[in-house]
Amino acid sequence: MGGAKRRSPAQQEKAQISEAEKKAGTKTKKGGMKASKKTEIRVILNEQEANNFIKNSKCFTVHEFARDSDVKISTANAFLVKSLQSGSVKRVGGYSGHYIYQAA
Repeated sequence: MGGAKRRSPAQQEKAQISEAEKKAGTKTKKGGMKASKKTEIRVILNEQEANNFIKNSKCFTVHEFARDSDVKISTANAFLVKSLQSGSVKRVGGYSGHYIYQAA
């Protein structure tokens, strides 16, 4: 009662491309672009770079800070808590752990 559906030419082309990439060993993202190499995430924070980021931004979150300095969020959060206690950074908004910081 009915066999396999015929694929459209676009679907056939996509299937051929994916089979060829499987053989070659490269992966693609959903958009069809090749996957870029993973960025290294550091655990050690360069305080000079961190202070430059803090001074140059109006306000920021822990996530922005971690992304800009290429460190883990836990490392960025520990640095911000330390800076908050020393008085170089102040909390200006946010709630429930998602705070917005500003240079003091």
